[in-house]
Amino acid sequence: MTESQRSPAADTKLDAGVLKVAGVVVLGAIMSILDITVVNVALPTFQVDLGSPDNPVSYAHVAWTVTAYTLSLATVIPLTGWAADRFGTKRLYLLALVLFTAGSVLCAAANDINMLIAFRVVQGLGGGMLMPLGMTIMTRAAGPQRMGRLMAIMGIPMLLGPIMGPILGGWLIEAVSWHWIFLINLPIGVIALVYAFFVLPSDKAKASERFDLIGMLLMSPGLALFLFGVSTIPDEGTVTATRVWVPMLIGAVLIIAFVLYSFRPKHPLLDLRLFANRDLTVSVITVFLFGAAFFGGLLLVPTYFQQIRGEDTLHAGLLVAPQGLGAMLTMPIAGRLADRIPVGRIVPFGLLLIVAGMFPLTQISADTSYGFLLSCLFVLGLGMGATMTPLMTAALRTLTDQKVARGTTLLNISQQIASSIGVAIMSVLLTNGLKESPLAQAAIGAQRDPSIAEQLGPQAIATGLAEGADAFASTYWVAWAMMLLTLIPALFLRRKRQPPTEQGDAAPTSVVIH
Repeated sequence: MTESQRSPAADTKLDAGVLKVAGVVVLGAIMSILDITVVNVALPTFQVDLGSPDNPVSYAHVAWTVTAYTLSLATVIPLTGWAADRFGTKRLYLLALVLFTAGSVLCAAANDINMLIAFRVVQGLGGGMLMPLGMTIMTRAAGPQRMGRLMAIMGIPMLLGPIMGPILGGWLIEAVSWHWIFLINLPIGVIALVYAFFVLPSDKAKASERFDLIGMLLMSPGLALFLFGVSTIPDEGTVTATRVWVPMLIGAVLIIAFVLYSFRPKHPLLDLRLFANRDLTVSVITVFLFGAAFFGGLLLVPTYFQQIRGEDTLHAGLLVAPQGLGAMLTMPIAGRLADRIPVGRIVPFGLLLIVAGMFPLTQISADTSYGFLLSCLFVLGLGMGATMTPLMTAALRTLTDQKVARGTTLLNISQQIASSIGVAIMSVLLTNGLKESPLAQAAIGAQRDPSIAEQLGPQAIATGLAEGADAFASTYWVAWAMMLLTLIPALFLRRKRQPPTEQGDAAPTSVVIH
């Protein structure tokens, strides 16, 4: 059978060589994503262990351990494409693994919250390269005609993260100490390094296109400053604080300057010309709104179980697992469907599931039934699995050759910015909500310290926890409204089959992200 006679079904099969490469990529992505969910469940522990039972570190401050990581990811992504071309994809992937693993060890050695935040930046520099490089390696190995199944494979870490991260993190914190949620990356990182060294095909560094130095000097500092300002809002409690609006303003000016400049060079740091593609534009907008609402809200779940319900980290992790189980059911199905039918017929249904699963959380109380909460989380997981894979497929399917990788860069940056903004919004809302009730803060402290519980008494604790639960419910109202807003761009996703000429049936021979 000739190449032209090969059936579409055959074109979408993933051979053994592709699956071996996929194993490398998934292992690296698991480390990066697992680390995010592990840290989420550890935030209340950081508050006490890096502060004290009488004077815990504020929730907004410890949330920086998440924000600093995602901020670091977002700022390094634009440089990854040029570096991959200049130094070779395999070499850069190995370097990213080394940087991430070393950053993990440094995090484990931190003895105060600010040191931990600084080392999370180092970790994020490695993690920021792992996902876009992984997607480049996968696209190079298999081609865009199998994008749906590729995205389903890349979704494996997204499945394992919500399931294994909280459970593993909770168990390590309870059995040993929080330091081990970072040290666990050392053996995984070594295995990933050896696996990648032998499995990834060697690629030589080659003369690359001219590095967009001006673009880098505008975009990376601008993005970092803007996200720094946004992420400082929870600490300050207002956008009018100098520490908030000054970096946000400078960052916004630099980003606007980059946007105006980026249309001049032939090979800009970020190719914004890609937004002329309708499918990519609609997908990026949807991914952005989805990321801010979903990942911002995701931060609240384990914290609620620990602070309001008094669960330890292990049980909080186990209680979050239904969300990952729901995603496990729908993500592989969505990946296969995305290769067969237009994603505009899939994504809105996934978002509706999330909207349905998140709405009951806006009514959450201090004594809401666990069975009810776990059902809501399961529905949220079903929606996530039916949304993420088709969205990524929709964005990349119509792009060919290097444009696929450039679109990947835009998607990764959009998702990281959205995650940072979402975490900042939810953190400031929750922090301010708890500040309005000193009794709620005291009751939460009583969950950890028996002496505080004796002073307050059962009735005061019950009242305080009820007020604390109200703060969580109010925060979820915002997350739910943002998710509802995500339905608007999702309705504009393509709902009809594309002509073959737009789908990029021919696999690229060399793909490098830009």
